[in-house]
Amino acid sequence: MIGWIIAIIVFALVFFVIGIYNGLIRLRNRVKESGSDIEVQLKRRYDLIPNLVETVKGYAAHEKTAFENVTAARAQAISAKGFAEKAKAEDALSGTLKTLFAVTESYPELKANANFLELQRELTDTEDKIQAARRFYNSNVLVLNTKIEVFPSNIVAGMFKFQKAEFFEVQNAAEKEPVKVKF
Repeated sequence: MIGWIIAIIVFALVFFVIGIYNGLIRLRNRVKESGSDIEVQLKRRYDLIPNLVETVKGYAAHEKTAFENVTAARAQAISAKGFAEKAKAEDALSGTLKTLFAVTESYPELKANANFLELQRELTDTEDKIQAARRFYNSNVLVLNTKIEVFPSNIVAGMFKFQKAEFFEVQNAAEKEPVKVKF
């Protein structure tokens, strides 16, 4: 009788560990998927930026510095590795895009240009999608990291060497300040 009780306890414990392990795998895969969603939206953004810059260039040829800054920030964002570095590069790119849009305020004929308006709408839509993808990713990271830290799943996570994921954090202080345009 005691042998059966021990066997049942061991059997239940094994299924308990398997359940926690499978849950951790599902969460880790959700984090990877949501990170991939961010990458897709960032790629869309990177593809739109050259078109936007070229459209604005036609109207504001003397704003060479703004165009160079946007292009350099885009290149940095594309080549960034890891979520921390990518978040920092995305902050810089967002700041340069704000400067570019501030430059357009001086060109009423540009603001009425259909191509520019469509690109601006597409970029705004993409920015909204990036924010949603970041929130979804960070939500999944929170769930995974919590599962890795709380008892009893922390024991299983430790046994199988699950690692906490890093949040996609944007810490740009410039986001709170108005864009300054100098001519």
